[in-house]
Amino acid sequence: MKQLSTKVTSNAHGQDSSYFLGWEEYEKNPYDEIKNPNGIVQMGLAENQLCFDLIETWLAKNPDAAGLKKDGQSIFKELALFQDYHGLPEFKKALAEFMEEIRGNRVTFDPRKIVLAAGSTSANETLMFCLAEPGDAFLLPTPYYPGFDRDLKWRTGAEIVPIHCSSSNGFQITESALQQAYQQAQKLDLNVKGILVTNPSNPLGTMLTRRELNLLVDFITSKNIHLISDEIYSGTVFGFEQFVSVMDVLKDKKLEDSEVSKRVHVVYSLSKDLGLPGFRVGAIYSNDEMVVSAATKMSSFGLVSSQTQYLLSALLSDKKFTGTYLNENKKRLKIRQKQLVSGLEAAGVTCLKSNAGLFCWVDMRHLLDTNTFEAELELWKKIVYEVKLNISPGSSCHCTEPGWFRVCFANMSEETLDLAMKRLKEYVESTDSNRLISKSSHERIKRLRKRTVSNWVFRVSWTDRVPDER
Repeated sequence: MKQLSTKVTSNAHGQDSSYFLGWEEYEKNPYDEIKNPNGIVQMGLAENQLCFDLIETWLAKNPDAAGLKKDGQSIFKELALFQDYHGLPEFKKALAEFMEEIRGNRVTFDPRKIVLAAGSTSANETLMFCLAEPGDAFLLPTPYYPGFDRDLKWRTGAEIVPIHCSSSNGFQITESALQQAYQQAQKLDLNVKGILVTNPSNPLGTMLTRRELNLLVDFITSKNIHLISDEIYSGTVFGFEQFVSVMDVLKDKKLEDSEVSKRVHVVYSLSKDLGLPGFRVGAIYSNDEMVVSAATKMSSFGLVSSQTQYLLSALLSDKKFTGTYLNENKKRLKIRQKQLVSGLEAAGVTCLKSNAGLFCWVDMRHLLDTNTFEAELELWKKIVYEVKLNISPGSSCHCTEPGWFRVCFANMSEETLDLAMKRLKEYVESTDSNRLISKSSHERIKRLRKRTVSNWVFRVSWTDRVPDER
């Protein structure tokens, strides 16, 4: 008798992707400055570890929040008992205001339209269950986060059809790419229920432009489909640019209370902006009451604990703290991203110009032996096993062009990042040196062959001419 179901034993989870395989190799041999200095440096994990000191300082100054107390009195029992899965009202209010603050208070979020979930993974899957039947499709621009193959498809039965984007325009979404993806879905006899985008993009580290956002809203309007905007990295935009949400575009188009707005849904989480993936706090925001109601029912399978909500409601309600944190977080991300870019440039490697996220989209096409995905995987294996850096190959993100890699920079110390760049530089220099030697040897052999052939031709020609002269 079969012990496990077909669903859990199938390959649909995506665990055999090089994205996850790199993590497995890192876990076998993790770098540690003291214990394992020759181990693998984890550059495949998009984690924000740059501002823990700010949160820890706040916790030290606010012992009641961490100690589950209110006005000095314990509320442990109140939080430990059963809670309604709608979530604590004070937390949803604080989360809505934090989302508004990230967007410069240009748009508003109604706490009653927020559905809490155990991280953005749970939030995205919940939306798939609510909006799509098994076999229905969502269109996703490439490259996209490898985990979406698991989050959106594995348990829901939904399908993903790629919107192919190109490096020729910085991987921006175009109308023709949208139309081609939609037509491809129709050829495959798939019912398209919507589009899902990550803004800012994972793995590109770039914001969607207003042109792209307007294009997406116009497209879903014309096709009468949904748009899910995963804005989990919205608080990581650095530099002088402000994050532009799909909610900004709805407001600009005066569509805030329209039927179209009911088909636009935002996913958010505190995993990236606050660096709290272990707290498992995610959210869905929707203007459609039926979606909110259905998602709330679904959320009973992935709730956020009451003590987590209580602690974070106090943290996010402190406006002085959130303002300071968001500004400092952006500054530190910008500095760390610049450190990575400088290290890459020193190694002769460039990347896509980015303005957000915890990673860069790195161009290593010149290091490929051939312009193929097989060559990309060979290069990735060398970087993991020989250079001992775990980075994510573009093929795992469904990029259509071999040679691109996602490299994370915010989950390690400055010293570790410097070490990683030193290792990469040494590898590139040795590769370039070997190629020069190989090219030189090839040219030398070519010249020798040419000389030998010339001498042979001369001898043959001379011999051929002797009888005639006689």
